[in-house]
Amino acid sequence: MTPIITLTGVQKYYGDYHALRDVDLTINEGEFFSLLGPSGCGKTTLLRTIAGFENASDGVVMLGGADMAGVPPNKRPTNMVFQSYAIFPHLNVAENVAFGLRRRSDLSKQAKADLVDEALDMVGLQGFGGRAAHALSGGQRQRVALARALILKPKVLLLDEPLSALDKKMREQMQAELRRLQRQVGITFILVTHDQEEALIMSDRIAVMFDGRIAQVADPQTLYRRPVNRQVADFIGVMNFLPATSTASEDGVDVQIAGFGAASVASEQCPGGMPTGDASVGIRPEMMTLLFDGQPSEGAVAIGTVAERYYYGDMTYYEVEFEGVSEPVTLSMKNLVGRPVLERGDAARVAWDPRALVVFEA
Repeated sequence: MTPIITLTGVQKYYGDYHALRDVDLTINEGEFFSLLGPSGCGKTTLLRTIAGFENASDGVVMLGGADMAGVPPNKRPTNMVFQSYAIFPHLNVAENVAFGLRRRSDLSKQAKADLVDEALDMVGLQGFGGRAAHALSGGQRQRVALARALILKPKVLLLDEPLSALDKKMREQMQAELRRLQRQVGITFILVTHDQEEALIMSDRIAVMFDGRIAQVADPQTLYRRPVNRQVADFIGVMNFLPATSTASEDGVDVQIAGFGAASVASEQCPGGMPTGDASVGIRPEMMTLLFDGQPSEGAVAIGTVAERYYYGDMTYYEVEFEGVSEPVTLSMKNLVGRPVLERGDAARVAWDPRALVVFEA
């Protein structure tokens, strides 16, 4: 892969506030890349630094192999879609989309009109050129903002939480459309979001940020299954953390897990390093299975009691108490035909596979 953005030692201060802390990051051509983290972690500041709306206090920002120091936003090979969309209410759809071409004296009026039509077709708004901006739905306004950014044919499209104002159904639809659009145009997309599910669905790779630092960069599957520390694991989806003790083994570590028993864990299941002594073992809710009516298990089995259950129709989530574990363990089960739903107080036989475990320092 060919890098299109390289950040080296990037720092950003606002007075005494340290917004970005020694950020090193490489983003490749044609990649759908997400910056993910809680509010205030620095992800939007990092995006604006790439765009040129913020100047790095220290470090180097390279775009397409060129140092961007002193290069203003309009001279960079990027374009940005803002959270608010910034649609001009006094212009119709075609005029909004063509706004970035207004200074292109090398293009005829017809050439500009053709580019507008091409951009509208790309985002699924064929025939909307004459519509007034105030007559658009939220999803349509978002598409207009995308078309206006893409018409300039940037090498990198920067997306600052562009779906946050949409309702759940429209948001899910636009996630799929954005992914399809990125594959169609083939340029690098960089998305800022605090929505873990959105990042997992749409991204080739994700950078998880906390307190101005990048905690982990990985593809969605690695990030979900092998988070590098408890902070990342706790932020991405739902993970149970069980107290344990750990000793080194030939290929990894042996752990004694409260409420679950003993297990041998491979080194790749300790992405942050192999701890010894007190440890914390993580396991996802869907990586455990309830056993019914004497059903045998090929793996290990732990015995607990259902403390609470939440029925969602397609799924039931259980909170199960185990001896020696201070917090209930959450597990999820598909509601298949003929599969019973346990009630509070029922005994729970829980099957688990040591390969699903991730081990962290305590």
